[in-house]
Amino acid sequence: MTVEALTEYGFEAICMPDPDREITGVYIGDLLSWVMGRAKSGDAWLTIMSNINIVAVASLADTSCIILAEGVTLESDVIKTAEAKDINVFSFSGSCYDAAVLLSGLL
Repeated sequence: MTVEALTEYGFEAICMPDPDREITGVYIGDLLSWVMGRAKSGDAWLTIMSNINIVAVASLADTSCIILAEGVTLESDVIKTAEAKDINVFSFSGSCYDAAVLLSGLL
């Protein structure tokens, strides 16, 4: 499925510079060094982290998008950086678990 399709399932787009990017898996984690070493290219990354470093980690890990669980949002400077680096970012009101269960059924 594409990241753009997430908007049909309760995921709110914060920025979506690459809407056609395919989601091929899911990775859940908040420890950035673990995400860099373990997330796979194409994964939707579920986290509650919202600082500027998530953009760099998503870029290094080549994730399809970042999904901020529990309604977490981003400051405008982080959004601008994500857009500039073609990193798709979404917010989800439920927990990481709820998002993962939903994505599991969709993938």
